Amino acid sequence: MKELFLKEDLCCRYRSFTLFLTFLSYTAYHLSRKPISIVKNELHRNCSMVIRPADLNTTDNETWCDWAPFDQDNYKTLYGMLDNSFLVAYAIGMFFSGIFGERLPLRYYLSCGMLLSGLFTSLFGLGYYWNIHSIWYYAFIQAMNGLVQTTGWPSVVTCVGNWFGKGNRRGFIMGVWNSHTSVGNILGSLIAGAFVSTAWGLSFIVPGLIITFTGVLCFFFLVESQFDQSSFSLCRKAQPSRKSPTHYIEACCMPYFEKPLLHSATITEVTSSTSSHATERSEEDHTQAISFCGALSIPGVVEFSLCLLFAKLVSYTFLYWLPLYISNVAHFDAKAAGDMSTLFDVGGILGGIAAGVVSDYSGGRATTCCAMLLLAAPMVRMYLNTLSIAVMLLVCGGLVNGPYALITTAVSADLGTHESLQGNSRALSTVTAIIDGTGSIGAAIGPLLAGLISPTGWNNVFYMLISADVLACLFLSRLMYKEVRGWCSRT
Repeated sequence: MKELFLKEDLCCRYRSFTLFLTFLSYTAYHLSRKPISIVKNELHRNCSMVIRPADLNTTDNETWCDWAPFDQDNYKTLYGMLDNSFLVAYAIGMFFSGIFGERLPLRYYLSCGMLLSGLFTSLFGLGYYWNIHSIWYYAFIQAMNGLVQTTGWPSVVTCVGNWFGKGNRRGFIMGVWNSHTSVGNILGSLIAGAFVSTAWGLSFIVPGLIITFTGVLCFFFLVESQFDQSSFSLCRKAQPSRKSPTHYIEACCMPYFEKPLLHSATITEVTSSTSSHATERSEEDHTQAISFCGALSIPGVVEFSLCLLFAKLVSYTFLYWLPLYISNVAHFDAKAAGDMSTLFDVGGILGGIAAGVVSDYSGGRATTCCAMLLLAAPMVRMYLNTLSIAVMLLVCGGLVNGPYALITTAVSADLGTHESLQGNSRALSTVTAIIDGTGSIGAAIGPLLAGLISPTGWNNVFYMLISADVLACLFLSRLMYKEVRGWCSRT
């Protein structure tokens, strides 16, 4: 009995370590995305407020301190070009990444993506030391980085979904876990801000080295599934009389985190011929990867994907333009604007956890998202007029990022293990990629629109964000109606 408990404890440690390592991995992904928003303030500055070195021989008093080609009046358009080089490549690549993730070992796939992401992030920063002033160089690096970063989200969500089955605490667990997005943004802002005023190249090179090191950790230590050969053998010995995957999952301390997939009372003995047919069908269901169209046919995938398109449009507009907006409106320097923007991400951590807890308690994922999006719309308008109040940054960050976090984690995991799949365990990566890939289209459109609209006034940018929040709610209206009807019928 003592040996049984020790081996079950080892299985629980595998789960906890996988949760921690995937958290660390995606923190590194977002950490490497954030520097571009901080460095924008350094690439084009008000040179009249900068002390010119005595040995600098130039007659241009307006743009001498800027970094070409961002020293021209079209610098906002060039910023938008950099943002969209990354985001468009990310959106396109995401639809294919989930398909690859279902068919390749996740440990190798994730590690390779992180190493390549570290390479391209560092190459962007090396442009400072190599004195490169071609917009096409930086746009190409951003596009390649966007492609390789698509390896991250389907992989980490699938790993967590493999270890944490569907249960009544999934929203809370994944809400806490999803704080890696905001933690990565905060750390990326602080690290990039530490170097931006002296040598902005290091604002990219240091995050590039961090994600590279994290990729090495994943390669050596990530256990991607409960059914990995190493963890399977250990946990199987803990319950030698149980051989089915359901029993195996229950052996790995399932009751501590969520409800068992099957209660022991429901498991009955059947004849040997029927059992062999069922086993063959079960194995086929668990090994055959779902098609793209098959994933789209899962109820709720299309609605949540379109909702995320507009929710992510709002979130990524803040991600890429908030520091610049703070600098322009509040007249902060690049470092101070980057530090202040982290309050928005702190609010995102709290919002993601709150959304998970509320949706777990109520059982209404769509209703929770709609409520937060509706509250976010007027808060964005109030936020426009109260930038100096830190509380507004926190509240707005929570309401904007809460639905985004819930859809990309708990909702994706729920749909990837939907009852219509009849036990197929290889749909999670594809479903996650479809939802996040559709959302990434909005992430590409948002910063582009902000770059085009901002010259007409920041008010118009915020009106665009409010409209996106309302549209996101409309796409979930049918699912919210079904949830409300379900509550009324039970009452």
